[in-house]
Amino acid sequence: MKFTGTDNYVATQDLMLAVNAAMTLQRPLLVKGEPGTGKTMLAEEVAQALGMPLLQWHIKSTTKAQQGLYEYDAVSRLRDSQMADLDGGARVKDIQNYIIKGVLWQAFTAEQPVALLIDEIDKADIEFPNDLLREIDRMEFYCYETRELIKAKNRPLVFITSNNEKELPDAFLRRCFFHYIKFPDAETMRQIVSVHFPQLKQELLSAAMKTFFDIRNLPGLKKKPSTSELLDWLKLLVAEDISAEALQTQDDKVAIPPLVGALLKNEQDVTLFEKLVFMQNRNR
Repeated sequence: MKFTGTDNYVATQDLMLAVNAAMTLQRPLLVKGEPGTGKTMLAEEVAQALGMPLLQWHIKSTTKAQQGLYEYDAVSRLRDSQMADLDGGARVKDIQNYIIKGVLWQAFTAEQPVALLIDEIDKADIEFPNDLLREIDRMEFYCYETRELIKAKNRPLVFITSNNEKELPDAFLRRCFFHYIKFPDAETMRQIVSVHFPQLKQELLSAAMKTFFDIRNLPGLKKKPSTSELLDWLKLLVAEDISAEALQTQDDKVAIPPLVGALLKNEQDVTLFEKLVFMQNRNR
């Protein structure tokens, strides 16, 4: 199987090569890039294109690696044991009833190969990646409560995304194939927009693209607008029936566009942008 892109996801040649390389090496694909560049969507689209079920594990700051394997619900078992007289205690005697299977357990025991997304791994504790090294490398783990070794029936296609909030351990990186999704250039961005808005007028698209990249190129921005934010902005422009002329100025200067809150997401960046526009207007 090879990934060649989908109708809903514009994948560059190097991204398709990275996905196929990870499948050939049977290693997790570690994907980094700016937030909003389609890292999570990549796993969804690859799974759909290859006809594989997708299991998703969205990591939080409190997530522990053990949760991806399994959790033993000792509290429920204790509670049920106190009520054992009601059903003879049959449920309490079977510890399997209190094992909560995590996404890795589900992926390992699936009857067909699945895609597994470990999303935003850098949100977790610094030891989180190290705690998964053995399981991801050997495709097996031991459940001490049931005294059984859980081995992968089929090796899952693993996607791991990171926003670079924390550095990942070298030993973990060694076990992955790495790809950085570069921010799309203007031509690629047009292709992405055309997938989501095939009927968008070219005049509006050109004006919106110019405004978008002008904002991204402003020095000093705390958070540059991403692909997803451009798509949100275009959706609003279409919904509000805003014309291309409303985004343009006669002297080709940067102006505050309508609905700028879809692009700039903090007060520092809005203030910086307003100061730039004010200075340009004053120097005319």
